[in-house]
Amino acid sequence: MLKGKKIVLGITGSIAAYKACYIIRGLIKAGAEVQVVITPAGKEFITPITLSALTQKPVVSEFFSQRDGTWNSHVKLGLWADAMLIAPCTASTLGKMANGIADNMLITTYLSMKAPVFIAPAMDLDMYQHPTTQQNMQRLLSFGNHIIEPASGFLASGLEGKGRMEEPDNIVAYLDHYFERKDLQGKRIMITAGPTYEKIDPVRFIGNYSSGKMGFALAEECARRGADVTLIAGPVHTQLSPCYAHLVNRIDVESCEEMYQAAIQHFPQQDAAILCAAVADFRPQTIADQKIKRGNDDLVIHLQPTHDIAAQLGQMKQAHQVMAGFALETNDEEANAQKKLAKKNLDFIVLNSLRNPGTCFQSDENQISIIDRNGQRDYERKPKQAVACDIIDELSRLF
Repeated sequence: MLKGKKIVLGITGSIAAYKACYIIRGLIKAGAEVQVVITPAGKEFITPITLSALTQKPVVSEFFSQRDGTWNSHVKLGLWADAMLIAPCTASTLGKMANGIADNMLITTYLSMKAPVFIAPAMDLDMYQHPTTQQNMQRLLSFGNHIIEPASGFLASGLEGKGRMEEPDNIVAYLDHYFERKDLQGKRIMITAGPTYEKIDPVRFIGNYSSGKMGFALAEECARRGADVTLIAGPVHTQLSPCYAHLVNRIDVESCEEMYQAAIQHFPQQDAAILCAAVADFRPQTIADQKIKRGNDDLVIHLQPTHDIAAQLGQMKQAHQVMAGFALETNDEEANAQKKLAKKNLDFIVLNSLRNPGTCFQSDENQISIIDRNGQRDYERKPKQAVACDIIDELSRLF
């Protein structure tokens, strides 16, 4: 979707500036036209000659290119571009952008830009975590800018990858995705994600290893395509990308009962539901008021079934609504998935298996099959963001 797009690439004074060459190569390969604007500090890390050779355009750095009155018009660049990408973007440039300090050609171009602006931060972790930097990033998001960060920044630790510039191929893919069709514009989609915790006592619970990564990837993909997304999330450390967090109505729950109540409340207003959560099938019949102390070795916990959320929503489903479910199986995968498809009145079901190591709980990758009443389609192992694209492509075809 980048073919024919005009991209202004801003480069700042970061050690990651050399990666701009790979960004340019990726953008041009995708059919885009690239104009580089570089700060004086950026030229200390990569030469304009290298960049000009890649783009086949003179690099813009100063307001005046010669001493004869010839000047570079940041206003024209702002009107020319379909998008502006600043990669790498240092903490200094973030601060200037957030506060309108127009002391170089890059910032004046940014302030004149009529097109969407994408920012790929690059700095050390301490600078990234500083409240000033975080405040500046939030301010830029509130202006409608898009901040591109590494996917690893969404790991449970919450810190890994933070501050490091996203890899060039992923940055190009992000822009490519942005310009894709908005095939879900106006659609309302509810997604459940993550585990549920069923309390035993105030400090213990029954749960599972779900990280919520697949459900969050689905929520971001739906939001990117223009949908109005409601995300009902169990207790997870996973966070939505800052680019999409403000577009998603996130409802945090803990137990199956809480997820059930939220789903029942919101489903009637939706055009579709994707039930990705790994909901606990059983909960203790009674919850101890105090921590259960170690005693006899034959402690017995009596369990009772939790709500079958998918089955309940399947009964509520109207003719215009689409429902997709997930089946995580350890054996007889296809047969079990087919039973769930019919029993719960789903339009299709996403099957994955614990027999494929590294593709389920806590993983960044997945390998799925999509099963509907017409058959089964198998997909290769790939990152969960790419898997989300496959699933939403299937959903989109049903509208």
